[in-house]
This record gives sequence, C-alpha cells and structure tokens, in this order.
Amino acid sequence: MGFKKKDNQSYYNPVRRAILTHGMIEPGDRVAIGMSGGKDSTTLLYLLDRIRRQRRLGFDFELVPIALDMGFEGCDITPMQAFVEQLGYPLEIVPTNIAKVVFDIREEKSPCSLCAKLRRGILYNRAHELGCQKVALGHHVDDAIETYYMNFLFHGRMNSFEPKSYLSKTNVTLIRPMIYLEEKQIIRLVKREELPVVFNPCPVDKKTKREEIKNLVTNMANHYPDIREKFIMGMEQGTAEDFWNKSL
Repeated sequence: MGFKKKDNQSYYNPVRRAILTHGMIEPGDRVAIGMSGGKDSTTLLYLLDRIRRQRRLGFDFELVPIALDMGFEGCDITPMQAFVEQLGYPLEIVPTNIAKVVFDIREEKSPCSLCAKLRRGILYNRAHELGCQKVALGHHVDDAIETYYMNFLFHGRMNSFEPKSYLSKTNVTLIRPMIYLEEKQIIRLVKREELPVVFNPCPVDKKTKREEIKNLVTNMANHYPDIREKFIMGMEQGTAEDFWNKSL
C-alpha cells in the first residue's frame, strides 16, 4: 500500500494543517486511535502512521490503536487486526457488553446516543490506562456539518463538536485530525489503497436520523458546492464559545 506521489499532498496537508492549527499533537505524545473497523478510523490510522514515519510534523509521537469488541454476533475484526499489525502496531482489543446493554437490557428505541456514550467512556478510560495523552477519532468535515444540523433541527442548538477538547474526567484530550478532509476523499482513498473495512452488524446501521441529515447535507452541497469549504472557514475564524458543543 502506498500513495501515488501526486496524490500525497491532498491528504497529508489537510491532516497536518488541522493538527498544527489546533495543536492536536505535541512532541512525545502517545495518541490512542479509536478503531471501529469502518473506513474513517482505518484511514485515520493509515494517514497518521505515514505522517509519523515521515516526520511531517517535525517531531516524534506514538500511535496506539484501540478497538472495542461490541459484543455483536457475526462481527469479524480479523481484517482490521491484520491491517493494524501490517503497519507494525499491536491492536488493543477491549471486550464490552455494549450491544447487550443497548439492545437487550435497555431495549433502546433510539440506541445511538447511549451506544456512543458507552463507547466513548470505555475508549477514553482504556486510553488513559495505556498512558495516552490524546485520543484521535476519525471524524471528517461532513460529520461536523451533519452534527451542526442535527443539533439545530432536533435540539435547537447551533453548534458542532470541537476539533480538540480536553476531557477532565479521564485526563485525555480528544482530537479529530481529519476534520479538514471530506468524506468523498476518504472513500476514494479506501478504494484506491484497498484499505480493509469491517462489516457493521449493528441492526440500526444506515437507519438513523444522522443518515437523514447526511442526505440533507448532500442535497445542499449539490446547490452550494463550497459548503464544506465555508464550514472549515467558519471553524478557523469562529471564536465564539457557543459554536462548539463541549459535551460531544
């Protein structure tokens, strides 16, 4: 696996820009990466690994891939584990009973919120136990826009998640190094580099309110092609505290 030379900068530069603009990674940091097996987290590890090896930040840092075993039947993470090990890292796998709690015990009708809360708590705590100062998630600019409109339409709040936020309960800092990348770029990379994507057995996958908002943003982009660039501009220029939802 490896980039064609001419395509390097279109991926490295936005990630490097996000890291440096928001002070996401510092010299000597031990950075946990939340690995779900999906295209976003796989791409995040792939890019950060190359940025680290090529010293594109000008300093050294460590990567610690962490995956949660959600407890779903029929979920084979072998391809993800092989990919992580191919890059030279051990994959830390944390067993959980999240699927049972959300779907069997709580029988949640809208399970995504509880599931995300449980996943985040377990991931952050394990990262702290492993000596990580930072936890990196694979959110991109489309995720940020969708979150903004979800908060606006469903909760009456006009904000999105932060590129970087300190989590006092677990003493780690959450970072999103791909915040300047578009989802279509990630899809192209995954196809071109043949990065592994694990099948998601969650029964509500692609059936959530976020999927509705994703379609809304796609339709908006058809009429306003620069919506993503404008949102990134707003992130860099916006200093109002109420733009960022610090609970996300």
